[in-house]
Amino acid sequence: MADVSIISGSTSDSKITDKVKSVLDENGISYDAQVISAHRDPDKLDAYIKECDAKVFIAIAGLSAALPGVIASKTKKPVIGVPVSGTLNGLDALLAIAQMPKGVPVACVGVDNGENAAWLAIRILKLAGK
Repeated sequence: MADVSIISGSTSDSKITDKVKSVLDENGISYDAQVISAHRDPDKLDAYIKECDAKVFIAIAGLSAALPGVIASKTKKPVIGVPVSGTLNGLDALLAIAQMPKGVPVACVGVDNGENAAWLAIRILKLAGK
């Protein structure tokens, strides 16, 4: 069982995923990393979320950045969104992640800031007694 699930929307997000993994590794936090697009693989994403026993999700996404919101709409577990820089320097992804509707909470860290997502996940786990 992994404590944290890291899901990126594309293999092109691997640099950000590596930042998350590095902080989690340094702190002895177990994780499972997947590449699953909310747009290209919605059924695979749905099945993964239902089967995942992680306590916290970190979702890494650029452009429309739907991934964190989709995950949050399918689980009651904490979801941390990491916007990825792109054509609008990540502003599009940042706004997409930060502007979730009521009842679909997603924590949002800075653009490309996978490290802070990992640190936030660690703090959440410590509240849960990990």
